[in-house]
Amino acid sequence: MTDTVLVTGIGGFIAKHLAAQLLAEGFTVRGTVRSPSRAEEVRVALRAQGLPLDRLSFVTLDLERDEGWDEAARDCRFVHHVAAPFPLVQPTDREALVPAARDGALRVLKAASGAERICMTSSIAAMMYAPRAQRRFTFGPEDWSDPEWSLNTPYVVAKTRAEQAAWTYMDQVGRRQALTAINPGLVLGPPLDAHWGTSLDVVSMLIQGKYPAVPPVAFPIVDVRDVAALHVKAMTAPVGGHRLLAAADTLSLSEMGQFLRTVLPQNAKRIPTQTLPLSVTRVLSLFDKSLATLRPDLGRYPVADSRLTTELTGLTLNSARDAVTAAARALSGKA
Repeated sequence: MTDTVLVTGIGGFIAKHLAAQLLAEGFTVRGTVRSPSRAEEVRVALRAQGLPLDRLSFVTLDLERDEGWDEAARDCRFVHHVAAPFPLVQPTDREALVPAARDGALRVLKAASGAERICMTSSIAAMMYAPRAQRRFTFGPEDWSDPEWSLNTPYVVAKTRAEQAAWTYMDQVGRRQALTAINPGLVLGPPLDAHWGTSLDVVSMLIQGKYPAVPPVAFPIVDVRDVAALHVKAMTAPVGGHRLLAAADTLSLSEMGQFLRTVLPQNAKRIPTQTLPLSVTRVLSLFDKSLATLRPDLGRYPVADSRLTTELTGLTLNSARDAVTAAARALSGKA
């Protein structure tokens, strides 16, 4: 067994930051990509950070196919399963994303049977989406989303079913302590290149003033650099069998817009801060696919309890405003 670390979906926003921190710590990194072109994209991004690439390699694999996973995970001391589908516009079939998310996770877990620790990137989407009486509520690692809740999106359903399937499988094979789930909030912060995925689109659209007003939604936020650092710490910290919630404070889109006006005063006039009425947003969500994605969030203000994460790993998360600031400054030249 070597200090080789497998990172699935290494071309993603979180995974690039994770690869950078692993290389900086001296690990050998093997990343999975769906096409060879993504490998070159990652090389360019990490080279720009001044990182050595001699300990970086790639393998082309598909989460929806069995071939190649055993070989990819062979001799890897640690495995980070980061890859997952996250479309901005959701499919109409609630279960459409489940096969890729759930079966892909199980392929990785089975291939990583010899790994010392497997860190699975889940999401607060697997924790906070269930019917609640109060609009403002606190959730923690013991909470699960309800995939049968009628308002839940295909993404929420897929993340929940995938994480539940992972824990069930690890229990069945007697390796629960080898698995750690990491459940980030809305991941912001600076991208390492122009390929940042979906989460930063929230900041990008606000900066560009794509909409005159924002829907009444709020999200617990985390800096991508903290998410990567948590993955690294989870490899050796006493976190086996735990779900690590990674989210700092919560900001509504209106609060985010108000703060962005101070970060980017040159964009202030076009950054929206007014909130659409809840009733109007609900009606619009029936016709607007982007708003439909937010239906389970409308009118809710979730607050994340990340105390267990800090207790077990010693990692203190940066504030949501720090993450928003870093994202805005990085994107302002691209928005």
